[in-house]
Amino acid sequence: MKSNRIPLAGVIGSPIHHSRSPILQRHWLQEYGIKGYYIPMDIDPADLADVLKTLPKAGFVGLNVTLPHKEAVLALADVVTDRAAVIGAANTLTFLPDGRMQADNTDGYGFIANIQQYAPKWDPKTGPAAIFGAGGASRAVISSLIELGAPEIRLANRSRARATALQAEFGSTLTVYDWDNAGDMLEGATTVVNTTSLGMAGKDPFDVPLDALSPSATVCDIVYTPLRTPFLVEAEKRGCLIVDGLGMLLHQATPGFERWFGKRPDVTEALRDVVLSA
Repeated sequence: MKSNRIPLAGVIGSPIHHSRSPILQRHWLQEYGIKGYYIPMDIDPADLADVLKTLPKAGFVGLNVTLPHKEAVLALADVVTDRAAVIGAANTLTFLPDGRMQADNTDGYGFIANIQQYAPKWDPKTGPAAIFGAGGASRAVISSLIELGAPEIRLANRSRARATALQAEFGSTLTVYDWDNAGDMLEGATTVVNTTSLGMAGKDPFDVPLDALSPSATVCDIVYTPLRTPFLVEAEKRGCLIVDGLGMLLHQATPGFERWFGKRPDVTEALRDVVLSA
């Protein structure tokens, strides 16, 4: 890319109108006085390969990626980071100076950074982790917890087959529970995470009993609409330290912004307010 070009970045998906990435990225551009632009783009899967070849020629330095393209971009990238390969999906693309495209996944980073910001004494090595859900977000959470030394990860999913597939992939650290008995995996768990859409506005309620939840557990829900899900409200009533899902969205965006625009951005309360008010 020519050095005198104004750097461009964006988010691709289909649909894309719901994405809050433009709000937070544009906030950072304005806050740090950076001459750059961030653009949402609704890209049909059939056009994905052609678009990715064209955008660097127009001055794009990188992209965030959301559904349905997070897996497809791996096959189109020239460089795939280890964590993106392990997770099997990418949410961050960087167009490198040598013309290659790098695919990365920063969801796990965002998950960990979010908890560390609001639960600074949290240590995943102190006990088992219990995770609800076996989708893409769950894969990111599992890989990051394993990397940080979680001694055991208990996993339950409405479709047991998906959970069993993750167990085969990630190894003996994972123990699979039937969804009907998902509440049992909370016994002694020090980290509890909901990665499903249950409890999200417009979705089915989160209906797993939390009777076995320890008040010393740190509980996180990656859902952020509503910000305080019924799952988090109930956990807080039981004495747990709770962490909402908005911070994961904000923190996962920081590595890409730094790579594209040359500034490591801060995740602040002001940024949260901006994204929440949109």
